[in-house]
Amino acid sequence: MGRICFFLCTFEAKLEKTSKNMRFIGNIEAKTDAKGRAFLPATFRKILQANSVEHLVMRRDAFQQCLVLYPESVYNARLDELESKVSVWNGKQQMIYRQFLKDVEVLSLDSNGRFLISGMYRKKANIGQDICFVGMGDVIEVWNPEELEKTMMDEQTYGDELEMLMADKEEKSEEI
Repeated sequence: MGRICFFLCTFEAKLEKTSKNMRFIGNIEAKTDAKGRAFLPATFRKILQANSVEHLVMRRDAFQQCLVLYPESVYNARLDELESKVSVWNGKQQMIYRQFLKDVEVLSLDSNGRFLISGMYRKKANIGQDICFVGMGDVIEVWNPEELEKTMMDEQTYGDELEMLMADKEEKSEEI
């Protein structure tokens, strides 16, 4: 029993460490080729390699018109979280769960670091030849640059909203 606990505890610690080290940041402009293939930026590939990630999961974002690339372990963690909240006896929750799983594609990078964005996904995210990769912590977003620009706040609004967000967080931690 002690060995099993040691193995599971060690495994959980490695998973926790891996997700904390997997931080994608920045905005990198790129292009797709005629077949819809894109090179994953080298900075992001290095992070994946350092964390022994072999597969990515791609899906359209639930809130924005972009694609999200999840390292497989991150997607599985999000799926586990969703499953923990879904009741098999609630039809609406089952619909949400089904939709979360339905349009998912598991990807592997080819030897050149490329992956295919299928026509269906290019259409869903309004992606043409020009694309932007945006590091969003433990995931990578893929955007049409014009669509991305529409989601950006002006500098003043951004500063004000960030200040309110961080002040709210500080107040909540002081209450505890």
